[in-house]
Amino acid sequence: MLSQQDIKTVKNTIPVLTAVGSAVTEHFYARMFKHNPELQHTFNMTNQKTGKQKTALFDAIVAYANHLDNLDVLEEAVNRISNKHASLNIQPNDYDIVGHHLIETFRELLGDGFTDDIERAWTNAYIQLANVFIDKEATLYETTEQQVGGWIGKRAFVVTEKREESELVTSFVLTPQDGKPVISYKPGQYIGVELHPEDHEYREIRQYSLSDAPCETHYRISVKRESTPFVGVVSSHLHDNVHEGDILRLFPPRGDFFLDERDTPVVLISAGVGVTPMMAMLETINQRSENRSVTFLHACEGRAQHSFYHRSIEVCWKNNWSVHTWYQNSDDAKKYSVNAGLIDLNCISLPVKDGHFYLCGPVAFMAFVKSQLVQKGVKEAHIHYEVFGPHDELAMQA
Repeated sequence: MLSQQDIKTVKNTIPVLTAVGSAVTEHFYARMFKHNPELQHTFNMTNQKTGKQKTALFDAIVAYANHLDNLDVLEEAVNRISNKHASLNIQPNDYDIVGHHLIETFRELLGDGFTDDIERAWTNAYIQLANVFIDKEATLYETTEQQVGGWIGKRAFVVTEKREESELVTSFVLTPQDGKPVISYKPGQYIGVELHPEDHEYREIRQYSLSDAPCETHYRISVKRESTPFVGVVSSHLHDNVHEGDILRLFPPRGDFFLDERDTPVVLISAGVGVTPMMAMLETINQRSENRSVTFLHACEGRAQHSFYHRSIEVCWKNNWSVHTWYQNSDDAKKYSVNAGLIDLNCISLPVKDGHFYLCGPVAFMAFVKSQLVQKGVKEAHIHYEVFGPHDELAMQA
């Protein structure tokens, strides 16, 4: 437990940190990668180039400092981050390295203002937070290893099928090289994939949603080709250079976004490649033959980018489930007799009182849909969403 004096000292430094701004995290990452370049194999270097990681870390530092005396407020964020860390196989020693460079960054930027009292308070505060993560991640590792098909660290998988789902999304079926079973997962969770793109100095780890119902023999991920500046190194490598028969190394499934097991109505709402975890949920409910109401809503640019179109329609029609589609391309919307423009929930009958709503897609899309649901009277606790970027969670809170 932190002393009240430590808590007071840390909170008193918040205005100083805010005045310095993201320069703190810029200096921190530059320092850490200079002295510990091996960590560039773990950190998402694309997020470093775009600046998203630096912004996220600064906001996280300030949020933690503000809630030192009430960490329960941060429980949801800690759970989400712990799962992401476990999918990267983060170890206790990594926290020692990060803590050292964070304290030294404060010392170098604040100069004489970084007093012995401030150093002691922030050191104790960091140790407290690090121990929270270390304990949670240790539990995740232990639980995974003990389950049938479980493992710790990396495991070799063979690409046994590669299939186009749309003009931008390709699925990869991944089967363990050792022929042994794979650990199950909750529909909606993701898996960490390690790759080393050509002409790229460092290995990269990315998390991709599992896009099919769980089974004991293989996994399936479905990856969108990204092409915006600084983004797309890994996805392009998968699309262009990874083929059937190739070996990929995977970390066990993780994630705190998954289908609720209770027999309640389900509404699956996605945009673009956000349909991937929804397919895992849809296929799972279909496979279990549950007497459960499902509404499947999807938005994308047009038919050419509509991943899993035929399969999602087939499953929904078979079970007499409600399915609605929106295309941004008005010509496609007219041609295929679907809705045009943005998702509008006012024209659909929804289980507002007892339904659970699952959202996945761009952050702006999820925030837009979430606001409609809240206006309709859906409880916040019944709205679940998945995000992958380091700063996205904060955006959803706005």
